[in-house]
Amino acid sequence: MIEEISVPRTGRPGEPSRVVIGDALALLDGWLEGRRAVVITDSNLKAAYPELVGRFPHVVIGLGERHKTLETVGEVYRELLRLGADRGSYLVGIGGGIVTDVTGFVASTYMRGVSGFGFVATSLLAQVDASVGGKNGVNLDGYKNFVGVFNQPDFVLCDRKMLDTLPERELRAGLAEVVKCGLIGDRSLFELFEGRTFADFTADPEAMHRAITASVGLKARVVAADERERGDRKLLNLGHTLAHAVEKCTGRYLHGEAVGIGLCVAAGVSRKLGLVTESDVARVVRVVGAMGLPTAVAPELNISAEQLLTAAASDKKREATSISYVLMEGIGRAVCRRLTLADLNTLTTDLLV
Repeated sequence: MIEEISVPRTGRPGEPSRVVIGDALALLDGWLEGRRAVVITDSNLKAAYPELVGRFPHVVIGLGERHKTLETVGEVYRELLRLGADRGSYLVGIGGGIVTDVTGFVASTYMRGVSGFGFVATSLLAQVDASVGGKNGVNLDGYKNFVGVFNQPDFVLCDRKMLDTLPERELRAGLAEVVKCGLIGDRSLFELFEGRTFADFTADPEAMHRAITASVGLKARVVAADERERGDRKLLNLGHTLAHAVEKCTGRYLHGEAVGIGLCVAAGVSRKLGLVTESDVARVVRVVGAMGLPTAVAPELNISAEQLLTAAASDKKREATSISYVLMEGIGRAVCRRLTLADLNTLTTDLLV
C-alpha cells in the first residue's frame, strides 16, 4: 500500500514536495533516473543497507546530535569536492532526522545550491516530522537547529519496512512527535493512543500507518499555509521550547524523549492559564508515559529548573524579553502566545522540579 501527500513549495507552482508512505523504497530509482546522485548517510545506515548505499557515491557522517554541526557540514562539503560533486549534482539523504537535516542544509548551500535533493527517511521521527516541511538546520554550541534554511526536498520516501531495524528507543522517540500532532490538530489521532501500551500500538500495522499518514498530512496542511513559520507553523513547536532546553542541559535524552517531557510541561502551563482541564493534563501525561517516554526530567540528573529556563531563554523563538510559546486549548487544538521570560519562569518552575 502506498499513499502520497503533496506539500506545496513557494516559488515552484506545480512542483510540490512529495511524501510517499508505504512500500516507498522501490520508487527511489525512478526519482533518480537521469540524475547524478550522491548519498549522505551515517555509519549505522551504511552497515544496515550496504547494497543500497553502495550503489552511489556517498558521504558518511557521525552518529548523534553532537555531529549535527557546522563542523560536520564543512566535512561534507570537502567530501563532495573530493567526489567531484558540482551544482548539477543531486543529493539524497538516507537516514534519520540528523542525516536529513544535514543533507537539506548542505544541498541548499553547497555551491549556493545543487540541482535538487530528496530523502529516504529511515526513522519514525524523520518520517513524521524531521524530513517533512523543509526546515533544515544544524546545532550551534548545543542550541538546537540554530543555523538553518527553509528548503523543501523534492521527495521524501517513508518505507514502513525500514522501521523494522530501528531500535525500540528510537521508535518510542518518534511517537512523541505523533502524539504532538494529535494534540495540535487531530483529536482522533491522539485518542488512537489512549488505552494502549507502546507494544500494543507498534504491533498494530494499521495504527502505525495511520500515525505516519495523519502526522504527515497535518504537517503538510500547516506548511502549505505557512511555509516560512511566520504564523500557524509555529504550532508545530508544541513542547519543543522546553524540549530543546532539556536536550542541551542533560545530554541524555533523544529529541523525542525531550519532546515527551515538553508536552507534559506545556499541558501543565496550559492548565494554569485556564486553557485545559486537569483531566486533559492527566490524559497527556498518561499517553506519553504509556508510550514509554519520560514525563519529567529524571531527578538523579540534578538539573535545576533555573538551568532549564536559562537554556530556554536562549531559544531561537525568543525576541528581546519574550518568547513564542505553544499552548494547548483542549485536546486537538493549540494556540501560540508570547510570554515574557518572567512569566515563563513563574508558570513552569514547579513543573520542572
